[in-house]
Amino acid sequence: MADLAGSRHALPYVLNLSLVFTELPLLDRAEAARAAGFTAVEYWWPFETPVPDTAEVDAFVASVERAGVAVTGLNFFPGDMAGGDRGLVTWPGREDDFTRGVAAAIDLGDRLGCRRFNALYGNRIDGADPAGQDKLGLANLALASDAAARIDAEIVLEPLSGAEKYPLKTADHVLKVLDELGRDNVKLLADLYHLAVNGDDLDTVATVHTGRIGHVQIADAPGRHQPGTGTLDIEGYLEKLQAAGYRGQVGVEYKPDGPSADSLSWLPFERRGLA
Repeated sequence: MADLAGSRHALPYVLNLSLVFTELPLLDRAEAARAAGFTAVEYWWPFETPVPDTAEVDAFVASVERAGVAVTGLNFFPGDMAGGDRGLVTWPGREDDFTRGVAAAIDLGDRLGCRRFNALYGNRIDGADPAGQDKLGLANLALASDAAARIDAEIVLEPLSGAEKYPLKTADHVLKVLDELGRDNVKLLADLYHLAVNGDDLDTVATVHTGRIGHVQIADAPGRHQPGTGTLDIEGYLEKLQAAGYRGQVGVEYKPDGPSADSLSWLPFERRGLA
């Protein structure tokens, strides 16, 4: 077992390759992560369409298999992220894109052995009734829950910062949706950066809501860079999460301040391959 001296917790890390190693082409990032010591990685949706063509999918799968890493998390197709979209779950008129995107993601996850999928809730749409959007969200999340259950997978729902029209800002906002949905395989994604920026109570998230958390992600605040560049006590919150019973992974999902490889110096090499 790796020496955990100097660390305040033993939770395993998984590297998010949609934010780290973006200096490299997408299909080269898994090998870079493996060379950096990681045995598990996660991605947002790694394609530009809800249903990529077979050649794109095959090339992506080959890049992962060549690297010898596990993919433990994928996002569903979120729309145009660069243009400000933040998911299709509650977007009226995009139901077909959402349904087809879920099917494509579940198929890819089944092929890769990935059993966690992030469903970004979606922005409020000008002219659309918020209550109607939320009702659509429950229907779409139920559809995604059923699809995930077929491969014994789970869905996570995430509060976000920096997106004014995205209505889920805090853990309580997500938990309200989960309560209305009532599905055991749909859980909270606790991104400590987003929650901190939005002013949520991270102590409560780490110690009270632990049993409802499906995944944790980290970046320092302010700035969303690597741990040590801001003021967030990331190690302390991870220690509290573990003490409260969290046994999942920690997604390393930050924007590197400098070259990606150099930005990982906060995490000892022997701590990177435990996932």
